[in-house]
Formats: sequence, structure tokens, C-alpha cells
Amino acid sequence: MGLLVRFLASAIAVVIAANWIPGIEVSSWGTAFMAALVLGLINLIVRPLVMLLTLPINLLTLGLFSLVINAILFWLTGALVDGFNVDGFVPAFLGALLVAVVTWIADKFVD
Repeated sequence: MGLLVRFLASAIAVVIAANWIPGIEVSSWGTAFMAALVLGLINLIVRPLVMLLTLPINLLTLGLFSLVINAILFWLTGALVDGFNVDGFVPAFLGALLVAVVTWIADKFVD
């Protein structure tokens, strides 16, 4: 049940990001669900490897580089999902930050 709530929160966060942040576009709710699924898979598979490879710079920046990694992975999701467009690094950074905050709030309600 918690996984479903997190998935729905992520899809809603993608739609909110598209409505609030210029440079992020979602064509439909189906696209938002697909983007949430792809983002979840990227965070499950790719993110741990990237975090391991960038561990020295992440330690040097006291963990702030992980925000950049999240933005790049959000941008990658935009490149992989048709109908979900992210037009640059700044919208990707703000979108990743918004999605992280919304899913964090949803996690607090699930637990």
C-alpha cells in the first residue's frame, strides 16, 4: 500500500511541477504516471551507482551534490518519456526538488 501511495504522490508531484515550473511540460495524466514510474526505476537502478561514483565530490560538498544528481536524473526521465519535457538544468533542478519534497511529505503520511 505504501508503494502505491508513493507512486501516486510522485505522479501528482510531476503534474504540480509541470504546472508551477516553466520549462517542464506533461501532456497528460498517463504521461505523468509513466514519468513517475520511469523516475522511480531510475532512482532504484541508476541513482545508487551514480551516488557511489560521485561519492568524493558528494563528501566534499557535504551532500549538496546529490541535488545536482537528482536534477540530472529528472532531466534523464524527461529525455526517456514521450510527452514529458524538461527544458534545461534549472527546470530539472526545481522539478526534482519539488518532487522530492512532495514524496517526502507523502512518506511521512504513509509511515
